[in-house]
Amino acid sequence: MKKMNLHELHEFYKDHLFNVLLPFWIKFGIDHEHGAFFTCFNNTGDVLKSKNKYIWSQGRFLWMLSRLYYAFKDYLDKEGVEGLISGAEKGALFLKEHALLPNGKCAWVLDQKGSPILTNRDGTVKKAKNGDKFDLGIAADQFLIYGMAEYARAANNPEYFKFALKLFDSVNERLQSGDYKTFPHDAPEGYKTHGKSMIMLETAQELADIASFFKDPSAERLSEIAKASMHETTNNFVKKDDKILLEMIKQDNSTAYNEMLGSYVNPGHALEDAWFIMHFAMRISDTEAIHTGVEIVRWMTSLGWDSEYGGLPQFVHKEGGEPKGSITSNNINDHMVMELRENWSNKLWWVHSEALYALILAYENSGDSWFMDTYWKFHDYVFKTFPNPDKKIGEWIQIQDRKGKPEDKVVALPVKDPYHITRAFMHLIKSLERIIAGKAEGM
Repeated sequence: MKKMNLHELHEFYKDHLFNVLLPFWIKFGIDHEHGAFFTCFNNTGDVLKSKNKYIWSQGRFLWMLSRLYYAFKDYLDKEGVEGLISGAEKGALFLKEHALLPNGKCAWVLDQKGSPILTNRDGTVKKAKNGDKFDLGIAADQFLIYGMAEYARAANNPEYFKFALKLFDSVNERLQSGDYKTFPHDAPEGYKTHGKSMIMLETAQELADIASFFKDPSAERLSEIAKASMHETTNNFVKKDDKILLEMIKQDNSTAYNEMLGSYVNPGHALEDAWFIMHFAMRISDTEAIHTGVEIVRWMTSLGWDSEYGGLPQFVHKEGGEPKGSITSNNINDHMVMELRENWSNKLWWVHSEALYALILAYENSGDSWFMDTYWKFHDYVFKTFPNPDKKIGEWIQIQDRKGKPEDKVVALPVKDPYHITRAFMHLIKSLERIIAGKAEGM
């Protein structure tokens, strides 16, 4: 693919977001009958496999519509703008009414009408037995916070901000006490995971912004939680001497490089958190943290790149290639071990959208041409691999094997949601606008 100048690249992302990705989700993703959203599509997007509603995915869909309405009104016509806020309202009302269980925690998955259900990992419904819990993973709560808070700002409705803040305080309390679950990837025995501090950084910093929008005094303490979460990652999971961001470390913060679980990295998570870190560091003018975020992007795009087939595998060893190392007897049957063995070489749509934005933001913050050179290598691979060749469908094919062949399988959840790609492209558009404006001012 021919390299574009920054103005052309900006127009390319606008066109792809608003004319390729968004139409699919506006047409097929909104449940106009009952409210909320459909996300259980197959890999190519041409079959809706289920109308069940995973709160993890529902909150993210709500965030997408709400952020587009709040920050991108000027990019759409009147009908498009009204469609965004109408869809967001349907989602917010449904989730406010149905997402929380009597214990104040989020259900993991609801049926189409909003009743809690249980499903297998492949999405098939299973009968609930006495004693079964419907709150399987705290990420559902966190993504609901993310979506409801963004909707509160888009709709200028503080009631939804208060809902999000109350749920956030509940999540923070549970994380402090240890009373929480992390399905679909529970932490293996003896380990703690990067995902905990990563998602709290993003959730807290976004909620702090929205608290400021409503002039709520919680903004300061939310920002402090975001800062503590960022430092948990940069102080413990980032290993600067080894040029990696680990996905798991031992409970005492030590490394376990001889073990498979302690020596792998998740390039997509690392790159996503790199820009979380840069976003927050830019807010608080922390130049050291900005530099750390920039360097994570350099490390992960270099280490993760598949030199044989291109792109980023889902998981790699800290020195590159297939995850390896010993497995302790108490973790031999852990689900994550199976994932590392069987699915490490997946090429996933969300990982690559995160890489595209992380590289551009790293360039914005560093001015280092290495990031633009690397960006074009990724751009060429990504846009040859993931966009759906059937233009009538649009969107992206989400899961490919190592060689780039579409593969029907479940990764984490049996969903296909628009969150990672549309969010990355929204941020790409804004970053490119800042870079272009900065270059113009410097002339």
